[in-house]
Amino acid sequence: MILNNLKPTKEKINTFLPLGSAFVVFAFLDVLTNTFLNYNLTGFLPQSLSYFFPLLLGYIGLYLIRIELSGIRFLDRLNKNINSSNFNAFLTLLILFIIIKAISPLMNWLVLEANFTGSSKDDCTGNGACWVFIKVWFNRLMYGLYPDVEQWRVNSAFILLFALVGIAFFVPQKIKKYFIIFLLFVYPFIGIKLLSGGSFGLTYVETAAWGGLSLTFIISAFAILFCFPIGVFLALGRRSSLPAIRYISIGFIELWRGVPLITVLFMAAVMFPMFLPDGTFIDKLIRVLIAITLFEAAYMAEVVRGGLQALPKGQYEAAKSLGMGYWRMNMLIILPQALKLVIPGIANTLLALVKDTPLIFVVGLMELAGMIGLAKTNPKWLGMAMEGYVFAGLVFWIICYAMSRYSQNLEKKLSTER
Repeated sequence: MILNNLKPTKEKINTFLPLGSAFVVFAFLDVLTNTFLNYNLTGFLPQSLSYFFPLLLGYIGLYLIRIELSGIRFLDRLNKNINSSNFNAFLTLLILFIIIKAISPLMNWLVLEANFTGSSKDDCTGNGACWVFIKVWFNRLMYGLYPDVEQWRVNSAFILLFALVGIAFFVPQKIKKYFIIFLLFVYPFIGIKLLSGGSFGLTYVETAAWGGLSLTFIISAFAILFCFPIGVFLALGRRSSLPAIRYISIGFIELWRGVPLITVLFMAAVMFPMFLPDGTFIDKLIRVLIAITLFEAAYMAEVVRGGLQALPKGQYEAAKSLGMGYWRMNMLIILPQALKLVIPGIANTLLALVKDTPLIFVVGLMELAGMIGLAKTNPKWLGMAMEGYVFAGLVFWIICYAMSRYSQNLEKKLSTER
């Protein structure tokens, strides 16, 4: 009888909602004042009980307001999303309280006690972050060891790329395909020639000098550009009715998926040149690009194969009944539907590719994380690793979040569900 009286119901909403809300508000108020004002509202309680009291009080408050179909939109949404059960209520409070507790020291280190002005480590005082380190090394973090007077070429290459991609979104459909062909088959050679130089009056810059965030973009863009079509062909090959093509595709996929990327990079950069004929030279960056592309293509193939297997057999039969051949059937009927189904998986693979680029540091190519590793070993900046890796983490998060949001928008745009 007592338990039934304590169960929140719509008939008792006028009692339970104000009481539960008061408990939750007091719990958060206690945590906030304790964190930011260093004042404990429940200091009169024993220390062990006072520490966990807000969590217990908030838990009881969320239980009291867990009223099904209350008719209050905000309350119903809250109960559905974060207060649907006792476990969810406890987990919600625990996570929120941990975040609140972490905000104060984190903000102190990042902003309030941080140093933003100066030109050396000696200008960094206090317990906060030394963003002077990022300020002084910013140019190298962006361009690596690329000569300062030639960095306009890197900027020009990326501005041209972004301009072409932006224009491709607005041009008519008839012209758009020519932009795509130009981006896939012409621009890569223009970009590489602009960056490397050696002709048209441009000073030659060896790839060993390329680095920083620009190298991260270069490797990611080229690997994404080529791993996707290779992965599609491997997925089709694995489902082929021809044994030779099928087993070659299976062997390729399983081989590359069975070894770590760091091993593949080491083989491409160090051991592969040993198998080349005398006098044959392939640039290290080219070897690394090929290695990463083939490695990610194997994972892309399995993602695409999942989409192919998800399509009903009737789609294949309908295409064949229209007199379509193998390639026309796949390009016009099968692949558009299969790829739409696996957009999240494709995005996940491409995100992993971008985050794997720091591994090229082991073969002597210094992208963003590699340049931070080089900068932190400078005798004048010892101990600045934390600031560098926080900066790198923020940059990678922005890149990956932008890619994730684009994939979600693309998924909604191509969705046929009603």
